[in-house]
Amino acid sequence: MGGAVTIADALREAATRLAPTSDTARLDAELLMAHALGVTRTDLLLKHMRSEPPVHFTSILDRRLNHEPVAYILGTQPFYGLDLEVGPAVLIPRGDSETLIEAACDARESCPPARILDLGTGSGALLLAALTLWPGAQGIGLERSGPARDVAARNAAQNGLAARAQIIAGDWTQGGWADQLGRFDLILANPPYVEDAAALAPSVRDHEPAEALFAGPDGLDDYRRLIPEVPRLLAPGGTALFEIGATQAGPVCALAEAAGLAATVHRDLAGRPRSVEMT
Repeated sequence: MGGAVTIADALREAATRLAPTSDTARLDAELLMAHALGVTRTDLLLKHMRSEPPVHFTSILDRRLNHEPVAYILGTQPFYGLDLEVGPAVLIPRGDSETLIEAACDARESCPPARILDLGTGSGALLLAALTLWPGAQGIGLERSGPARDVAARNAAQNGLAARAQIIAGDWTQGGWADQLGRFDLILANPPYVEDAAALAPSVRDHEPAEALFAGPDGLDDYRRLIPEVPRLLAPGGTALFEIGATQAGPVCALAEAAGLAATVHRDLAGRPRSVEMT
C-alpha cells in the first residue's frame, strides 16, 4: 500500500511533465513549489520534502505547462543583485542585459556618471542597477507604456532608489521626444530588436509584451530612431550603451558612425556581440 504523496513525489512528477516545456524543468518545479508554500527554495529542499504538497500547486504548475514564464508566475526576477517586480507589462530582465551593466562599469570606471538615462526602461532593471553602482548619480527612465512605468516606479521604491530614479513618459516614435531631456553622462538602452518574423519560444512570443520585442523586418527600426538622437543627449565625454542582437553589431555600428559617433562592440562570455558602446 502506497503512502501519502509527498512534495518530493510531486516535484519528480512536475519535472517530468515540464520537460517538454522547459530546459530547466526540475528548477522550475522547485521554484514553483517554493512559491506555492511561501518559502525559499533552500527551505523547500531542506525542510519540506516529506510534507504534503499544497493543493494549489496544481494550478500554478498548469500555468507553467501553458508556457507562462516562471518569473511572471512568481512575480519577481533577480537582476544584478536587485529583486525586481515583473509581470506581463514588462520584459523579464535577463542575464544578457547584465553584460550591458558590466560594459558600463568598464566604460565609466575612471569617471562615474552624474546623470543616467535609460531608454525604454520597462521594469527599470538597467536604470536601477546603474544607480546602485553609482550612488552619487541621478537617473531618468523613459518609457512609453503606462503599466510598465508603474512597475518601474514600484521597483525604484522597493529598492530604495525612488529619490534618484525619475520614471517619465516618452515615446521615441513621436517627434520631439528628446527635446526636454537634457544631456547625460551615461545612456543605457535595451530597445526592441527582434525581427518581426523571428521564431520565438512560446514563453516569450505568447506572454512577453510584443511592443518591447519586435522592431520591424530586420529588427533595426528602433535603432534607426534612437541612435541619431544620441549625440545631442550625450554630455561631453559621455557614453551610450545599447544592447543588440547577436547578428546586429555591423548595422548598429554603421548607424552610430553615420551619426558621428565612435562605436565599439562588447561581447558576452560566449564571444557573441551583445552591446555597442557609442562615444
